[in-house]
Amino acid sequence: MTRLAAPLLIAFALTACGRGGQQQNASAPAAKNAAATAAGQGGVTPMAQRVAVLGILNKRNGIVQNVVLHPGQSARWKDVIVRLRACETTAPWEEEKLTGAFVQVDVQRPDKKWGRVFSGWLYKESPSLNVVEHPVYDVWPKSCEMTYPAGPPAPAAPVTSSNLSSAKKSGGAAETVPATPAAPPPSAAESNAT
Repeated sequence: MTRLAAPLLIAFALTACGRGGQQQNASAPAAKNAAATAAGQGGVTPMAQRVAVLGILNKRNGIVQNVVLHPGQSARWKDVIVRLRACETTAPWEEEKLTGAFVQVDVQRPDKKWGRVFSGWLYKESPSLNVVEHPVYDVWPKSCEMTYPAGPPAPAAPVTSSNLSSAKKSGGAAETVPATPAAPPPSAAESNAT
């Protein structure tokens, strides 16, 4: 009998503590999210479906070329090849808005060989954070189109604070201290006499 009672007692104790219910509830949202993603609802846009617009500047003649690329695609413009590896934007509910693209830039040298001059993340809002250091070409991200699932609600307006306490006063009788007139400070002669 004790062999059968021990597992039942443990199960009862876990249920009473709430652990058993938490484990069951933890798997329910995961299954719900997987079903929503499979149905095409919610979730972040897959990398292959994102679209980025990059600007390419030829510093010799001042011509700017806008290029629309999906991650994994590349574009050639005269003697420069720009490859987009990834693009990302911050979620709409985040405070700081950033648009970034992981870009690789290859330039053809005078000996007709290609050489990589840049590989890294570029940010629209912070162009000086990481720059393409090339005497002729400059590349920067202009946008990255992607979607996010519905996020948390926008934060509420900040609550203004006052110096007054909103706590309720205690229910007991408040002690009142009678006001006594303040005694005048002792004179210098009285203080020195002691």
